[in-house]
Amino acid sequence: MKVLALIPARLASTRFPNKPLAQILGKSMLQHIVERVLLCTEIDSVAVATCDQEIIEHIVSLGYKAVMTSNTHERASDRCAEAVDVLEKSEKSSYDIVVMVQGDEPMTDPRMLSDVLRPFSEQPKLDVVNLYADIQPGEFNSPNCVKVVMDLAGNALYMSRAAIPDSQDGVERPSGKQLGLIAFRREALQRFTELAATPLEINESVDMLRFLEHGIKIRMQRTIYRTHAVDVPADIDEVERLMQSAAHD
Repeated sequence: MKVLALIPARLASTRFPNKPLAQILGKSMLQHIVERVLLCTEIDSVAVATCDQEIIEHIVSLGYKAVMTSNTHERASDRCAEAVDVLEKSEKSSYDIVVMVQGDEPMTDPRMLSDVLRPFSEQPKLDVVNLYADIQPGEFNSPNCVKVVMDLAGNALYMSRAAIPDSQDGVERPSGKQLGLIAFRREALQRFTELAATPLEINESVDMLRFLEHGIKIRMQRTIYRTHAVDVPADIDEVERLMQSAAHD
């Protein structure tokens, strides 16, 4: 099973312009992510997928792979689908699994990649595996936290930025926090780009709703490892604090 990890990134951001190149303890955010992904021995290759020449030049200068993609993609999954196609053609190779790793998660733990890949070896017929974590205090009502509710077999039923599932008695019921670490069989990622964008996907701004609305199952896989996304400049200070704290543990 040959596995490619792709990190979609772009400089345009309304809340934090040039975010992927933001400095964290002397390294760019993207450098932190690439280095952490490379620590997972189950990953055969890592590349950054971007529409920005500045990111390409930065990643190449570090000795890592970068792929130029179109600047018209609305979804990270579509960007990754183009990137793997470019890589396979240029390398004259093919990949079985593509793992999408978010470009604003500098604390990505390599063990999270092992978690998202595990179900493929246990259940060969799976097409898509999406990592999730337990919701922490304060996250349930936050629109930045994508909540996922699952069926009894662990497949996603729905994902929303709203506080789901609703409760009639005021008690929060367990749901998971969908993480942007998603593994696709190569054919499934290609199919994502061929499917029409869907109303709920657009309304919620959640990629994986496209699969759910087209009737494609998504297996949810729990992880115990926590990260801290960088959404706004103020998050940099907290990430640096957490990294320094982890280094002294």
